[in-house]
Amino acid sequence: MKINLHVERLILDGLPVARHQAAQVHAAFESELSRLLTLHGLDASLMSGASLARLNVGELRLPRGAAGDPAQLGAQIAAAVYGGFGGEVKR
Repeated sequence: MKINLHVERLILDGLPVARHQAAQVHAAFESELSRLLTLHGLDASLMSGASLARLNVGELRLPRGAAGDPAQLGAQIAAAVYGGFGGEVKR
């Protein structure tokens, strides 16, 4: 299965991300979202294709210290986005 995903803009309102950390957050986000899609797949409702103008994942609750760790922050954002697609992260 091939999944093409294009994220035009990721708005991180209220998160303390320094400009020099943005690339690290972005890389961690891409890596974790790719991992989740590979491991768990995509919700059946999206399997035939979809175009979403906006995906609101709601409020993101970060564990203590996550805001200072770009890799952990990117992974948490990816999990929230994956959940917004209707995916369930099985741990």
